[in-house]
Amino acid sequence: MSADLEALDALLRSRSLTHGDFVLSSGQRSTYYIDARKTTMSARGFSLIGRLGLDLIRRQGWEPRAVGGLTMGADPVAYAVANASLASPPELDAFSVRKAAKDHGTRRLIEGNFTPGAPVVVIEDVITSGGSALQAIEAVRSEGAKVLGVLAVVDREQGGREAIRGAGAEVVSITTISRLGA
Repeated sequence: MSADLEALDALLRSRSLTHGDFVLSSGQRSTYYIDARKTTMSARGFSLIGRLGLDLIRRQGWEPRAVGGLTMGADPVAYAVANASLASPPELDAFSVRKAAKDHGTRRLIEGNFTPGAPVVVIEDVITSGGSALQAIEAVRSEGAKVLGVLAVVDREQGGREAIRGAGAEVVSITTISRLGA
């Protein structure tokens, strides 16, 4: 295990993992909650996630032009991976998928550096049921993008990976809830 992965796991445990009684966005109840944004939006987390995420994408053999997912959980992760690519070309851009298209201006559902038809990796902060990643996959596919796979920071190991695979996308995660000990 790399020092970066150990450091990320420790950061997630200290900043993002809370025990109690929670209802998740999937509607499931849980005795713990992972607010990954407290890690992904921290300077140290941003740096660690960028390096680890980019390395995982490259080890999969994926060659995306851009990375992104459903706003807001995926945003800092996508930006971190894109930023890390500066030190390890080829450079990647980032995009965000809105939950609903704007009703003004360009009326876009996907913002940022997204090109229809381009190969992309969909990003997720925490996978539970897979719903957010599936929504992002549907949005980018509807714009003609080729989804190479899904990169998550944390897999809660509650069936989301299987649901995403069922939609025809491979899934990799930087860490899992088992590794975090919740």
